[in-house]
Amino acid sequence: MTDRKTDPIRPTDDEARALARSLIANARFAALAVTDPDTQSPMVTRIALVPGPDGVPLSLISTLSSHTRALEASAACSLLIGEPGPKGDPLTHPRLTLQAEATAADKEKLKDHYLSHYPKAQLYFDFGDFRMIRFTPTGGLLNGGFGKAFLLSPGDIVA
Repeated sequence: MTDRKTDPIRPTDDEARALARSLIANARFAALAVTDPDTQSPMVTRIALVPGPDGVPLSLISTLSSHTRALEASAACSLLIGEPGPKGDPLTHPRLTLQAEATAADKEKLKDHYLSHYPKAQLYFDFGDFRMIRFTPTGGLLNGGFGKAFLLSPGDIVA
């Protein structure tokens, strides 16, 4: 049992919820963690990311990638969203570890939305090997900066 005086997790409040949602809304890439189906070892890659119309993160990924094969084997994954600013200690900048389930999304229905965030993706959006993936939150850990850690429920992450 953790002593309340030393427990780094604060009670989740509206400010923490707003920060988590803002990190997702402003993200254009993230680190995606999956489990390699052959070795059962963790694997991390960088992906393009946009907020869906409902605030749930979306990505356009190729079926040729190893992380797609991993997501097909197990939809459980994690995204690290948020980048350090240009100055200061990188560990003081907000970041969100989003635990999620990856599922297929309607690529054609979301085309205009996705391209409004990533116009250059027009070059490859219609390639047959690209799929739209939706990362439905199952939980999260928000580090809002030094001494500001929060455990988040799916409802805290997406309104």
